[in-house]
Amino acid sequence: MILLTAALLVAQAAASPSPRPSVPPGPVATVETSLGRIRIALDQEKAPISVANFVKYARAGHYSGTVFHRVIPGFMIQGGGMTAELKEKPTSPPIRNEARNGVRNLRGSIAMARTNDPNSATAQFFISVKDNPSLDFGIQGAGYAVFGQVIDGMDVVDKIVAVPTKTAGPYQNVPVTPVVIKSVRVEGMGAAAAKPAAAGAASPSPRPAPRRAAPRPKASPKP
Repeated sequence: MILLTAALLVAQAAASPSPRPSVPPGPVATVETSLGRIRIALDQEKAPISVANFVKYARAGHYSGTVFHRVIPGFMIQGGGMTAELKEKPTSPPIRNEARNGVRNLRGSIAMARTNDPNSATAQFFISVKDNPSLDFGIQGAGYAVFGQVIDGMDVVDKIVAVPTKTAGPYQNVPVTPVVIKSVRVEGMGAAAAKPAAAGAASPSPRPAPRRAAPRPKASPKP
């Protein structure tokens, strides 16, 4: 009886639907790509440093002309730091990891990419195409900081992750035809708020506490 009950509980847990990601109020980023438009609600409340960092790069025009250089079906799409020629663009100093903010890496979430150093994120980001609990903060590691959620254009994300890929020198999972980020526009956020804290800096508020370039495999969220 006990074994049957336990098995039933396991079956019910397995059948439970994935948690629905909440849509954060606040700024909205519009990402225009060569395959369509993606709109992302940015979570300024839960991830103020990461949002300010993303907005700073967006307003500086950093993302224009970069590509989604790494796409893995059933996992995520990664971009924001390399050109179509797979040249890494210069960045500002890295920011502090906010993965302890309690926001999970679910389908449609956008998070900061980084190296094995938790506080190494700069400009690159990734969008999950499925729930990725292994990327959350916890016993498995420092986690990848989620700072927003796709609210429109998930069909575009799915289109991007399905493109044919190749290996180009040290880079794997590179789209055969570059998927270009034409522009990133952010609305609903004042200029004064877009000032990210560098790694090691104090958090701007007492909140409880997917990488850079692809040549270093450690610099990517792992499936």
